[in-house]
Amino acid sequence: MEQLRYHRILLRIGGESLAGPSGSGIDAAQAKDIARRLKEVRELGVDIALVIGAGNLWRGKIGLEMGMDQATADYMGMLGTVMNSLALMDALEHQDVVTRVMTAIEMRTVAEPYIRRRAIRHLEKGRVVIFGGGTGNPYFSTDTAAALRAMEIEADVLIKATKVDGVYDSDPKVNPAAVKFDELSYLDAIQQRLGVMDSTAITMCMENKLPIHVLNLWDVGALKKALFGQKVGTIVH
Repeated sequence: MEQLRYHRILLRIGGESLAGPSGSGIDAAQAKDIARRLKEVRELGVDIALVIGAGNLWRGKIGLEMGMDQATADYMGMLGTVMNSLALMDALEHQDVVTRVMTAIEMRTVAEPYIRRRAIRHLEKGRVVIFGGGTGNPYFSTDTAAALRAMEIEADVLIKATKVDGVYDSDPKVNPAAVKFDELSYLDAIQQRLGVMDSTAITMCMENKLPIHVLNLWDVGALKKALFGQKVGTIVH
């Protein structure tokens, strides 16, 4: 029987993964599909924590283009991540997966405030934990929040789930000759600006020796293969 390589994961997914055909908003069918995939992983005995973005609802750069103060635009993005977290929680619980949303910005009527030891306890009890509200501070990306939370809960890996099957030297949608990497060093990912995650997040992972695994969440079986150490996507280490 195959052995799990990773027993506790932090899954970073973009808000766009919840969007419908229009590319914005929250689509119930998409949320249900993600929840089903996560349930399969949870049933393997893997502890799952998630950080989800808000690109389907709000992008800070849009606010900046409107002349908005960056801190205000960033806080709006953080609130968007909480909305997505609640939507995903609802989808998971409809699949009978016990889930908790914890937020870096307190809003006790809808979610628990983030407390590290409580988050770890939820994971130990088999609950899926979704971290909303980013780091709770402006000027820090959702990528950085994912790296920070992964370190705090002592995750074995940070999985960046996208709609692309790994990291390429250029955009494969634009360049058919783009070359896919099976493995990358942290420094190469930063220096070559390959768009894995932002440099702050990668640096944090490098300093704490936390691997980043980039894969396509929509590729059937990809997430499971990664958990068992099979060759899939791109590993940054």
